[in-house]
Amino acid sequence: MASIVANLHLPVLVHGRQPVLRALGKFTVSATGLTGGRQDRVAIVTKATGESSESSTSRSIVKSVQNVWENSEDRFALIGLGFTSIVAIWASANLITAIDKLPIIPSAFEFVGILFSSWFIYRYLIFKPDREELVQTVNKSISDILGQ
Repeated sequence: MASIVANLHLPVLVHGRQPVLRALGKFTVSATGLTGGRQDRVAIVTKATGESSESSTSRSIVKSVQNVWENSEDRFALIGLGFTSIVAIWASANLITAIDKLPIIPSAFEFVGILFSSWFIYRYLIFKPDREELVQTVNKSISDILGQ
């Protein structure tokens, strides 16, 4: 179970003469700091009772990896594939670092990126029919990927 505690200034929680706390009916609200010049603060405490999306996502990833490991017939190939992917990520990071150290290449890539970004903005974002075409293209691509 997770909980969040926030200390807010009272002027933030009061709109005109009506307090905003009525809209926050699901939260536990208590006054804090009644001494020492902190009379204008309110603490809001919230508690979550369900699973957080982060923990459920990480659990589902772990379960899917466990299922692949348990259902595979060739575990040696899976180990080799994992090792190869780690080496590929390391090599690509070092390649990018090496290219970045060359004197002219980063400037050329930056110039090409600026040109492509300018073309994309002109082609798809300035005029309304072009924006609608972009939205249709993106929606079509998403539906093709998801198989809908």
